Amino acid sequence: MDPYEIVYNPWVTEKAQRNMEEENKLEFIVNRRAGKQDIRKAIEMLYEVKVEKVNTRISKEGKHATVKFAKPYKADEIATRIGVF
Repeated sequence: MDPYEIVYNPWVTEKAQRNMEEENKLEFIVNRRAGKQDIRKAIEMLYEVKVEKVNTRISKEGKHATVKFAKPYKADEIATRIGVF
């Protein structure tokens, strides 16, 4: 699958911003059929980073993926690079 078909857009809320600052995590809206490994590969390809962990949940807005980045990568720098903050 094409990474752009898996990851739709970042999800920005106060909680997501707190996770970014405190836990090195960003949240994305993703394809409902995508698995955790698909999401991991797509994020790594799109943003040229290493992903430590992916958690998913489904809400009325769609499927959310909370992505924790590996140590040398900082979520706030990634968010700035992709234009979130």
